[in-house]
Amino acid sequence: KSFANLPMAFTDELDWPQFSEITGFLNSTIGGWTDSLYLRLRRRNRCNHRDLQNISQNGITYLPINIAVYLSFSLARNQLLDNPAIVIYATIGNDVCNGNRDTLTYMTTPKEMLSNVVQALRYLDTRLPNGSHVILTGLVDGRFLWDNLHDRYHPLGQLNRDVTYSQLYSFLDCLQVSPCSGWLTPNETLRNLTSERALQLSNVLKEIARSEKFANFDIFYMDFPLRQTAEEWHKMGGEPWQLIEPVDGFHPSQIAAALGTSITWQKALHEWPQVLGKENPFNDQIEAIFKDQGGH
Repeated sequence: KSFANLPMAFTDELDWPQFSEITGFLNSTIGGWTDSLYLRLRRRNRCNHRDLQNISQNGITYLPINIAVYLSFSLARNQLLDNPAIVIYATIGNDVCNGNRDTLTYMTTPKEMLSNVVQALRYLDTRLPNGSHVILTGLVDGRFLWDNLHDRYHPLGQLNRDVTYSQLYSFLDCLQVSPCSGWLTPNETLRNLTSERALQLSNVLKEIARSEKFANFDIFYMDFPLRQTAEEWHKMGGEPWQLIEPVDGFHPSQIAAALGTSITWQKALHEWPQVLGKENPFNDQIEAIFKDQGGH
């Protein structure tokens, strides 16, 4: 019974989309709490019930074959019959993160970013219903990871106080399986160069949102909200390291996901209210008629 859920876990790449920042819908049982763009949209308009998709993939980068094939098989939206969609388009750090020794060589260049993102958006324009919205999210500044974790003990080393995150990162790098050689390294120059490239790629996304026009959706840009998330968590009495997943020392924690949702929602509410749509005045009646339908 201990391994009964393994097939589902592997299918989800050991992720938890049901608790995530964008598509979370279950109460978290893994620390922190669940707040998501979907849950907020559902509260705003009960007609959004169960209208969610999470088609993200760990480690995917902007290789044209990946985007074209991946979206064509994964995006479930009928352009003629379905309501408009809200698409959150985020790679966070994938285009600068790799496990190669010569990591800078394998990072996406600004020119490649421009070409591949525009290609993907043109494809989306053939699939999304008219009136849809696309939000491009900038890349994260991953120096946050080393700065806040490197001298802390990893869960494997907490008992005997013998394995720090710095040692874990070095071990993964030695095996050439590091999720991000450019940021998970004691080499400060390399960490800075990685963040410099991430900023360049974010600026490409910002320019795309400013200058490109599409027939079936409008397009917006927002920075990855890590800084605001850390500020909010500090106000709540939290520590920065708690915003990072403790086991892998790399991905955002459940707390970071929930706080990030609030920041994204407030930005959309104040700057792009048309993305979220109006509140449905019939929400109470919808809930009274359909109830919970035996669960989410």
